[in-house]
Order: sequence, then structure tokens, then C-alpha cells
Amino acid sequence: MKKGKKLYEGKAKIIFASAEKNLVIQHFKDDATAFNNQKKASIEGKGILNNRISEHILSSLKDVGIENHLVKRLNMREQLIDLVDIVPIEFVVRNIVTGSLTKRLGIEDGTILNKPLIEFCYKNDELGDPLVSREHIDIFGWATSNDLDLITEKCFRINDFLQGMFRVIDIKLVDFKLEFGKRKSDGKIILADEISPDTCRLWDSDTDKKLDKDRFRKDLGDVIEAYQEVARRLGILHEQTSNVRPIKFSKPTAVKIKKK
Repeated sequence: MKKGKKLYEGKAKIIFASAEKNLVIQHFKDDATAFNNQKKASIEGKGILNNRISEHILSSLKDVGIENHLVKRLNMREQLIDLVDIVPIEFVVRNIVTGSLTKRLGIEDGTILNKPLIEFCYKNDELGDPLVSREHIDIFGWATSNDLDLITEKCFRINDFLQGMFRVIDIKLVDFKLEFGKRKSDGKIILADEISPDTCRLWDSDTDKKLDKDRFRKDLGDVIEAYQEVARRLGILHEQTSNVRPIKFSKPTAVKIKKK
């Protein structure tokens, strides 16, 4: 599908117009950012992996009745998606304490919560995406109380599904960020943005090895290798073994030794 003009560029993606009025093209970049854009880098291949992983997860969610903006993957870096008006709130779902929650409350890193916690952050890079309450969201008109109830219910459903998806491939879903928007075509609130190692904290179940963007945040290295590992475990990236050929040895020949 032919891309139209650029409508928006964020830290990890670019949105282009399409030939369809209520559909746009989402392009995944290789850019990596952390700490509200204070740390930046370009990691070759990250956008390709995030595109494929997010497509797989969003398609799986759609199969169980969680409506989202994905229409189809177009190529290695792009998806055709529904145009939405984004709710200016990031919904952070936490199952295990780590990151900013540890810093804010002094709770030991790795503590398992007895039930999922949902936090609301106002989407504003200049302000550092500050934590806000339901009252803030209601008073400033970022979303209605009914919208928040609906979105919160969706967050819990998504968390239940994703925990199961990752558990069977020996990955802990520590926490993740979700975004929602009102679809332009009908005004319905649906899941938007992406779900990938950029937006989730994923730990190996046995070793707690980080398989997400924390490898970039904390200078742990092997960012692409970690993303590839997630894709492999999800069954969407396979080892390329066709080019590996066994070494063939020639049959030994007898050597005749002449008697002197």
C-alpha cells in the first residue's frame, strides 16, 4: 500500500496517511530511547522485531475478543492500522515490583504483587509522563469515568491473556504499558500503539534475565539478541539452520610403505 504524507513522528514510530480515510500506516523505527528521551540510540533491526512481535500479540488478542487498531502487517517494518484519537494516558500494568515503583515506594525489586496494579501516567514528554490519579483524568477531561472503567477492565483482561501467553514460553510478564484510543470510524475505544519488548518488562522465568528494553536502559548489552529470543519463544522467529551443512571428510586411503 502506498504511503501518504507523514502525520506524526514519535520516539519509536512514524504514522503516515494511507489511501483509506480512516486507516493509517504505522512505521517502526530502529530508534531506542529511555528516561524520557534523555538517552538515545539506533539499534539496527529493532523496528523489524517490534513490528513482528506486536503484530503477533495484537492478532492473538483480537482472536480472544480484545479489539485493537491492527488491520494487517504490510511488510517488515509497517502495519496498516485504524486511525484513532489517542487517550492521553499511559496505562501501566504491574505484576512484579521493579523500576520506578521500587524507587518511589522503596519496595524490594522483584516483589510479586498479590494482584495486578494499574497506574495512570499523563502522556507528556516535557513533563516526564507524570503519575496521575483518576480524579486528575476526570477533572481535566482526558477521559470520562465510564471510559476509564472500560479501559481498566480491558487492561485486566489483556494482562490475564498475556501472562498466560508468556508463562508457557518461560517468560515472566513483569509489567507493561498500554495505550487506548477512540476509533475515528465509529468512536469505539480500542487498544492502540504496540505491545513489544519496548513496552513490556519480560524476564526469563528461571534466571530473571531481562529480555526487554531494560537491556538498553541499563547498558546490559545484547538488546537485539534479547528481542530475538522473545520472538523465537513466541514461535515467530526460527533459527536459520538451512545454511549449516555438515563437514564432509574424504575417505582415508591406505598408504603403502615401501620396504628398503
